[in-house]
Formats: sequence, C-alpha cells, structure tokens
Amino acid sequence: MGAKKRKVFIPPKRTPPKPQPGTDTSGRPAALSINLSALGGRSGLEVGDRVRILGSGLYAGEVAVIERIARGVVPAASVRTEAGRSRTVRTIDLEPVGASS
Repeated sequence: MGAKKRKVFIPPKRTPPKPQPGTDTSGRPAALSINLSALGGRSGLEVGDRVRILGSGLYAGEVAVIERIARGVVPAASVRTEAGRSRTVRTIDLEPVGASS
C-alpha cells in the first residue's frame, strides 16, 4: 500500500479586515443603513423625461434622459447622460428637470 496523503493545512488570517471606504462604523461594526423610502420609488417619471441624478454616485448632479424603467422591489431607471454615458439609477435618486435647463 502507498503512503496516505496528508490534508493541506491553511492557517487563519491574523489581521482583521480593513473597513471599506465610505462606510460608517461608529455603531456596530457590521451596521447597515437602508433607505426604506427607495422601495416606493419616485412617481411621475416616464421614459423620455429629463432628470437630474441625485445622491453621491458617479454621475451625481448630471442631467440625463430616462431610456427604460424597471418596476421591481426597488424601482430603477436606465438613463443616458448628456455626455452619452449610460447608467442604472434608483428612481428615488432622480429629480425631474424642465426641458429648457
């Protein structure tokens, strides 16, 4: 009979994981804040409307046009910015703007 193969032992990490940037760890380390008003979405938005992207995302403050609306648990819209870039945004983070601005 051949020799029995030993199981490989991998020791556990000794350093705790670093917190991700932009997270608030003042309370519990794994605390999470959820905007429950996002579940309802924003009413009155239709495909073709001009909107301003709110929040703190990549295209925050830019004006865009709604190309598609997905009505799910958290309603979202696919928008195209004036610079030609596309993005999916929660409808709660969209603010209607006039056609002339």
